[in-house]
Amino acid sequence: MADVEFFFDPVCPWAWVTSRWAVEVATQRNLTIDWRFICLRIVNEAKNYGTDFPEAYTHVHGGGQKMLRVAAAAREIGGNDAVARLYTELGTRLHNDGRSRSELREGNIAVLPEAIAAAGLDASLLAAADDDAHDKVLRTETELGLSRTGTDVGTPIITFAPNTDGEVSFFGPVINRIPRGDDAVRLWEAVETLARTPGVYELKRTQRERPDFS
Repeated sequence: MADVEFFFDPVCPWAWVTSRWAVEVATQRNLTIDWRFICLRIVNEAKNYGTDFPEAYTHVHGGGQKMLRVAAAAREIGGNDAVARLYTELGTRLHNDGRSRSELREGNIAVLPEAIAAAGLDASLLAAADDDAHDKVLRTETELGLSRTGTDVGTPIITFAPNTDGEVSFFGPVINRIPRGDDAVRLWEAVETLARTPGVYELKRTQRERPDFS
């Protein structure tokens, strides 16, 4: 049983930063992370992409759905470790290398076959990108994450001690840089403390700096 469940959509830059922080903490505290899916295309399916989002979001969220389908197929073959490797390779290309802006917004998902190969996965998994049969698990896990936090959130969602009496979940934290070392652990402990404090629902400020993926 994992210590943490982390719900992600690979196209979200904020989730990517938070995920690398979670990985940093996991190496220091010997935590196990179960990588779960929250599909922004499904989260926003009731909205009008023509009026409610910038034009590129049709490609961005649609591309994320394709990537998550492949991740779901990878899990069937290689388990949680395969998902972790694929997410790492996707996130590095999309965000660290800036290709979410230069390619994904134009509908180009060339990062996907590259990430599959770099993750050591079979090239045949690429076919899953257009197989909507995988949307069943995407929807199930998206609904699971939102059932734990409420619906007015996005990605990431973190669940501490999943499937135990001590299970608690929070959206975020939304951070623009990756804490390292002791700073990473201190933030983790603070977030977990807030999540476990009855009656705490939201702590927020909307002013943000651009994400820093270094």
